[in-house]
Amino acid sequence: MLKHNTSPPPSNREGQLYKQLDISGRTFAIYYGYYEDADRYSRYNDPMPIYPDFRADPVHDGAGRPFVTYMQDACPHFSPRRRSSEPDCGACRHLEKGAELIGICTCPHNRKNE
Repeated sequence: MLKHNTSPPPSNREGQLYKQLDISGRTFAIYYGYYEDADRYSRYNDPMPIYPDFRADPVHDGAGRPFVTYMQDACPHFSPRRRSSEPDCGACRHLEKGAELIGICTCPHNRKNE
């Protein structure tokens, strides 16, 4: 006999607020969603927190330092914390940790000069 899935639907819905993060005078609203359109149509993928794409839309703190997500691809000035580190911002020694998966890049080459 086949059993039907009687588990409740996921509580996180696309477009629903996951949380607000306050980092260095900036507030970021993180919503549930999908990074890829194809994920939306898979029955195995529930919406997940979607973090800002700071490469496409750069945001800087009051000192001109760019915000980054830990998982974004590293810039040309990547300096790994460990020899076997993946080349992403989360593994770079220039990352100043913020909240959740958002931090600030302290590399002087990436600072915005106003």
